[in-house]
Amino acid sequence: MQIDLNSDLGEGYGPWTMGDDAAVLSLVTSANIACGGHASDPDTMFHTLSLAKARGVVVGAHPGYADRPGFGRRVIPMTPEEVARMVAAQIGALLAVADLVPVPVAYVKPHGALANLAAADVAVASAIVGAIKALKADLAVLAISGTALEHAARDAGLPVYSEIFADRGYQPNGQLVPRGEPGAMITDPGEAAARILMMLDTGLMPVVGGDPIPLAAHSICVHGDSPHAVAMARDIRARLETAGVTLAPFCGTGPTGTG
Repeated sequence: MQIDLNSDLGEGYGPWTMGDDAAVLSLVTSANIACGGHASDPDTMFHTLSLAKARGVVVGAHPGYADRPGFGRRVIPMTPEEVARMVAAQIGALLAVADLVPVPVAYVKPHGALANLAAADVAVASAIVGAIKALKADLAVLAISGTALEHAARDAGLPVYSEIFADRGYQPNGQLVPRGEPGAMITDPGEAAARILMMLDTGLMPVVGGDPIPLAAHSICVHGDSPHAVAMARDIRARLETAGVTLAPFCGTGPTGTG
């Protein structure tokens, strides 16, 4: 079995840093780079993209609501058309900075509240997919497994890959437990690794308040802003390799994994 390990990185701006990007980039195979919405700026983008290139890590754009005080984790009322323009501007910014490194941008993964809304709202999901396709039709989409964004990307003919989360709890409908609710966050690296291995072995993800549900998995996410990010990524990588799972980027290798 082969699977990708990704993390959300480049989420500081100016003199303020978030997480240990250099350490995480030594462990993951793909990096979702913030592009000026919930975090980041041109210098942060350039630095993070350069670190990823040096370590051979595939990079993707990580657009979110332009809400730095809320770190992109609050839904900002916007029409689907406004969402499309916001996403296009952020992806375009990362594509431009990446040309200066240079390093190719392979995919798009929405961030935070925008990703959660796109998981359930067909109009928002379609707006995001439309923006991606208009910018660069060969960009892949990394979407929460089994959600509206995954279906919209597939319907639009974009390459689409399914993501599961190592450090987040799931609801019976396949969406993430909202932050702040019981079971939303998984902070123990050993527990997270065991849960992922069980999911890869059975195809079933444990959920809060229900029976395990089937999900596809091409990539596993560990949030880079978590204080446990490095330990969790290291433990998960080690446990996967011990189990005979190959860690490799999902982009450029074809759809693989479970599901």
